[in-house]
Amino acid sequence: MFLSVFDVFKIGVGPSSSHTMGPMSAANRFLDLILSDDWPRPAGARVASLKASLHGSLAFTGIGHGTGRAVVLGMMGERPDTVDPDHMDAIIEEVERTGRVTPAGHPGYDFQPKTDLVFDRKQPLPGHANGMSLSAFDKDGRLLLKRVYYSIGGGFVVTDTELEAMRGEKTTSTDRVPYPFASARQMLEMARASGLSIADMKRANELTKMSGEALDAGLDRIWEAMTSCIDRGLKVDGIMPGGLNVRRRARSIHDKLVAEQRSNRLNPLLANDWLSVYAMAVNEENAGGGRVVTAPTNGAAGVIPATIRYFQHFHEDASAEDIRTFLLTAAAIGGIIKHNASISGAEVGCQGEVGSAAAMAAAGLAAVMDASPEQIENAAEIALEHHLGMTCDPVAGLVQVPCIERNALGAVKAVTAASLAVKGDGSHFVPLDACIETMRQTGNDMSEKYKETSTGGLAVNVVEC
Repeated sequence: MFLSVFDVFKIGVGPSSSHTMGPMSAANRFLDLILSDDWPRPAGARVASLKASLHGSLAFTGIGHGTGRAVVLGMMGERPDTVDPDHMDAIIEEVERTGRVTPAGHPGYDFQPKTDLVFDRKQPLPGHANGMSLSAFDKDGRLLLKRVYYSIGGGFVVTDTELEAMRGEKTTSTDRVPYPFASARQMLEMARASGLSIADMKRANELTKMSGEALDAGLDRIWEAMTSCIDRGLKVDGIMPGGLNVRRRARSIHDKLVAEQRSNRLNPLLANDWLSVYAMAVNEENAGGGRVVTAPTNGAAGVIPATIRYFQHFHEDASAEDIRTFLLTAAAIGGIIKHNASISGAEVGCQGEVGSAAAMAAAGLAAVMDASPEQIENAAEIALEHHLGMTCDPVAGLVQVPCIERNALGAVKAVTAASLAVKGDGSHFVPLDACIETMRQTGNDMSEKYKETSTGGLAVNVVEC
C-alpha cells in the first residue's frame, strides 16, 4: 500500500479539506473532463451551462464550511494549492454578478450560484457522506455530461466508479515500492527485517516516484507552509467569519506568553501553553479561509504543525532533517489509518480527524526522539485510543467550535503519548491496528447526527442554550 507523503500533506485553503478543498478539486476535474475526449460527446454538441448539486454532509454543513464558494471557485478554474485567499471574494462576486464562469482554456459557461448550485439535504448519495454531482448542458438545456464525485477526506476526491474500485482493492496492493506495508503489523515486520526506521522505509518508497532532492524540497515546502500558517495566526486578531462572533485568541495568548517569558516567571504549564497557541493559530487561520496544510485534514490541521514547532521550541538542536523525519513518519501512520479506516469526519466523526492527526503527531515526535519502530507504533496507538468515539458536531457548520480548541488538546495528547511511549520498551497491550479497526467500527455505529452534519451534539445544544 503506497500513499505519498504529498497526498497526506496538501497545501490548500480553509476551512475544510473535505468540504472546501475536495469540492473545488472536483469542479477542476469536471472542467478537465469537459475538454477531454473521455466522454461520449454528441456530434456538434457544445457545453453551454453547468449545474452542481451537494448531498449528505456537504449539503448539511456546506454553507458554514464554504462548500458553495469552493464549487464556484473550482468552476472558475481555481485550485486549492494556488488560489489567492485575498482574491476569492472578488471572484465569487464576479460570478454572481455575471451568472457565468470563465475558467482559462474554456469558452465560458452559464452558472448562476443562486439557482444552479443546490444544497440537497433530502437525498444523500450512496457512496459516501460527502457526495456531489456536476452536470453540463447544451444551449437548449439538454444534459450532455454528468459525474458524481465523493470528497473522502483530506482533500481526496474520487468518482463513484473510482470509489467502488478502491473498496474492491482494499485487501490487495499492486504498488511497486520496496516497503508496501498496509498495516502497522506489516510496517513493524518490515522494519525488523530491514533494520530501517519507519521514516527510512517511507523515504525509500517515495524515492521510487521522485528524486531525493525533489522529496526533500517538497517536505521543506510543506513545513514552510505549516510554519508560515502558525506565524500568520499569531499576528492576526479580530472576529472570525460565519456569524458566531468567535474571537481569535492565539495572538493575545502568544503576547502573554512572550511577556511571561521575558519576566522569567515560573510557569509549570509552559509546554502546554505553547503547544495550544501554535495549534489554535493554525486553526484560526483555517477558520478564516487562509492557506493551510491538510494534516491529514483542514479541521485537524493544527496538531502536527504545533507539535513540530513545540519540538523546535524546546529542542534547540532540532534540524531540517528532523522535520523531514517527523513528516515521513507521520505520513506513514496517516496512510495506514486512511487505508484501513478513515480520516473523514463525515464518515467516522472527529476521531478520524483530530484523532488521526494526534496519532500521526505522536509517531513523528517519537521518531525525532530516537524511538524504535515499536515505540513509535505505541505512541500512535496511545494518541488514537484516547480519541475513540469523538464526534464531529461543529456549531453552525463552522470549523470553529469545538474544532479550534480540539486541535490544541489533540497536540497535548500527542506529546503526552510520545512521552509515555519513549519511556517504555515498545511492548503494549493494544496494537495500533486494533485501535484503527475499533475507530472504523465506532464510526460505522455512530449516529449520522454526530458525523459533520451539525444536527446533534454541541451544534444543537449550544444554540438551544
